[in-house]
Amino acid sequence: MNPSVSVVIPAYQEGEGVVPVLRRLGEAVSLPCEIVIVVDSPDDSTVPFVEQLALSDPRVRVAINTYGRGPANAIRFGIHAAQAPVVVVTMADGCDDPFQIDQLTRLVDRGVVVAAASRYARSGQQVGGPWIKGFISRMAGLSLFHVARVGTRDATNSFKAYSKSFIDKVGIESDQGFEIGIELVAKARRYRMPVAEIPTIWLDRAFGTSNFKLVAWLPRYLKWYFYAFGAKKKLQ
Repeated sequence: MNPSVSVVIPAYQEGEGVVPVLRRLGEAVSLPCEIVIVVDSPDDSTVPFVEQLALSDPRVRVAINTYGRGPANAIRFGIHAAQAPVVVVTMADGCDDPFQIDQLTRLVDRGVVVAAASRYARSGQQVGGPWIKGFISRMAGLSLFHVARVGTRDATNSFKAYSKSFIDKVGIESDQGFEIGIELVAKARRYRMPVAEIPTIWLDRAFGTSNFKLVAWLPRYLKWYFYAFGAKKKLQ
């Protein structure tokens, strides 16, 4: 198989709840793809359900993260393990719209290095979730869009497509939380590489509990927020 897109999904103790999410994703993506579910250990409760589903859908596979625990390391490991030239990062909780994966992938195929699904673009929406988290995310995204000109109103959303060659050139430094999304948007801006967005409707997870840790991870987000305002850099 030569996939056009690698869909990378970090997962932590999702159990049986991951099955309907993966089934919807498998039905939604029409492009040749691989679906890589990344866990921190082989005894994660997500693994047996993914392995069972993989028996009927050869696009699905489990990858055991060896870069260190946590979502940033899982995403980084999944991106590096991806076989396609385009990588889409999405979550295992069903909050993202899988029918937009094809559209995001095609934007990268057309030349952008980051294609973002934006809750804050016109006709986008966030339904549910903690108020304070949404407020901070919105203010950060809109200020980066209007002042730093990063190309998307939703730099903090994890649901994005990336050019793998771009990531190979600029690298990923994040090792905590979900700040990879804002890191790569900030780097694209500093290197003057094109970023695009499409509106998305984000729905708060219907099962399980979120692993997002706003207070602990906020300094990491602020680092990349301010980085986006820096001077132009050249790719080596």
